[in-house]
Amino acid sequence: MKLTTKEQAAILEVLKTRFNQNMNRHKGLEWNAIENKFNYNPEKLWSLNEMEKTGGEPDVVDFDVESGAYIFFDCSAESPAGRRSACYDQEALESRKKFKPKHNACSMALGMGVDLMTEEDYRKLQKLGKFDTKTSSWIQTPSDIRQLGGALFADYRYGHVFVYHNGADSYYAARGFRGRLRA
Repeated sequence: MKLTTKEQAAILEVLKTRFNQNMNRHKGLEWNAIENKFNYNPEKLWSLNEMEKTGGEPDVVDFDVESGAYIFFDCSAESPAGRRSACYDQEALESRKKFKPKHNACSMALGMGVDLMTEEDYRKLQKLGKFDTKTSSWIQTPSDIRQLGGALFADYRYGHVFVYHNGADSYYAARGFRGRLRA
């Protein structure tokens, strides 16, 4: 998956503007170093563009010194609108007998080249602002929970992060997923 030169310039401009407007999310990081990283990983711009197109408003939130990767999270105020009404994974989608949703979160994330946030990621995101105050987001679920038919989601209510469980085959208009990308 590759963007045209024009599309690359457009997503870089969106990311740069968001970076400059939200300096509290990435203290100590410099935009030029991030932008230069994409000269070596232009395919990551495609994933960021997919995050943007589905309403995620991706922004850089960290730098992994050991791997040299910048970490991007979906930073939209609510769970990305273009990724809602999805059950957890393909197995859950196939298990539904009636009223199947069109999508599942894990397959969508894979198709976008991103990972679902972990619980740790989600808690880190909530330290950067208030997210999912009206929606909720699927997060990576441990295999022992998933094997029993469950899946985890999180939201922010009453000044706290809540992590809940639900049947993996459930889906709601106000539940999507947030992605994480290492670039």
